[in-house]
Amino acid sequence: MRKILCSLLLATHAVSANAETKVPTSQAEISLGFAPVVKQASPAVVNIYAKIVRQGRANPFFSDPFFQDFFGRGFAEPRPRVQNSLGSGVILSDDGYVVSNYHVVGTATEIRVVTTDRREYSAQVVLGDKESDIAILRLQEAKDLPFLQMRDSDHVEVGELTLAIGNPFGVGQTVSSGIISGLARTGTATGNARGYFIQTDAAINPGNSGGALIDVNGDLIGINTSILTRSGGSNGIGFAIPANLVAEFLRQAQEGNNSFVSPWAGMAGQHMSADIAESLGLVIPMGVVISDLHPLSPLAEAGLGVGDVITHVDGDEVNSPAEMKFRMSVAGVGGTSILTRLRGEDSADIKVALVKAPDTPAAEETTLDDQTVMPGLTVLRINPAVIVRMGLVLSQSGVVVVDAGPYGGRSGLRVGDVVNSINGEQIKHPQDVVDALTDPGRRVNLDILRGGRSVSLRFRL
Repeated sequence: MRKILCSLLLATHAVSANAETKVPTSQAEISLGFAPVVKQASPAVVNIYAKIVRQGRANPFFSDPFFQDFFGRGFAEPRPRVQNSLGSGVILSDDGYVVSNYHVVGTATEIRVVTTDRREYSAQVVLGDKESDIAILRLQEAKDLPFLQMRDSDHVEVGELTLAIGNPFGVGQTVSSGIISGLARTGTATGNARGYFIQTDAAINPGNSGGALIDVNGDLIGINTSILTRSGGSNGIGFAIPANLVAEFLRQAQEGNNSFVSPWAGMAGQHMSADIAESLGLVIPMGVVISDLHPLSPLAEAGLGVGDVITHVDGDEVNSPAEMKFRMSVAGVGGTSILTRLRGEDSADIKVALVKAPDTPAAEETTLDDQTVMPGLTVLRINPAVIVRMGLVLSQSGVVVVDAGPYGGRSGLRVGDVVNSINGEQIKHPQDVVDALTDPGRRVNLDILRGGRSVSLRFRL
């Protein structure tokens, strides 16, 4: 009886995103359950086998000219470790574009994709983004493949029936059913992704990552990416990346981008709490409060300022920085978005240009040579593009380390360190680093900023 009642809610026709479901009209249709939908969608869901080669941790003395011979005679070099990753993917086009999770294939050296009819393809990542946990693959010599249509995920509603298709634990393609449990989930997912998700109670387990979350018409509404669990298995709280963001990744991959370009807001914001709402005179806590703006921010150029509240992007409500970033990412670089700004009791719609982070002033990438005490050290001048690339604080300025080199690494420098001063001399440009580390004397004092903390490195030459 329960199966019959569930089946009565199914729609098995390919319809538009706003169309209503159709009630089965016969016992034969009821008895089929989800079978017609699965039969239609499952050929477009693939198994992915990825090989990742990780280098063993090398002893820092291996690269030291004095100790090289000693370690070469007495100790073996660290051997690379090979890790095998198992996941799922979804075919998005008949010529072999496939989406999966970045944590499945993003750093893989060899990728093998197997379809439901046991055909195998070699694949390579053509576009990936660790933060979004999305990777677009291209299958080699593929054509006339079955693929899933993507539904407008903004029209997904809580309570809709849904199916998750993937390869959990490597047992083979598996289908689980459930409903949409929540929308606009942010900050709750595990793994690499830190964004905006659809929540479902359809069982998602290890190996399902990168698989399809589909509706009852067989259309793709999300890519399964993570779960909340204490045991490692499904607890009925799974998360999927919305199809609208996947569609933008596919568009950029097909245009030849090898990295995802997202519009740069140039702002730091915070969730509207009840206390903040009360201080601003708001009855209902909603929107994102601007807490910081970069001078080159397109929001600043459009007239927004610190303390303003952004409640909507292109008419869609936003209640967290991650949700706002999602809306702008889906809109894509090159156009404009309408941001609804609340300032006191005044509400206004403001047009904002969607641009990528500017690479100005010039980053001036500089690698130190043998005339300095840290040859191989590579630094960049911090600008908006570097802030995005290195994940720095919006207000950060100065010079950042992008490669510590052998001597800088032994001195304690790490990638992402911001160099504030050397031997008491303030560092503002890469050339300042070169000058300070050329004949610095017998001692070198480095004052750096690492993860928001001030660190001092001291060593003698």
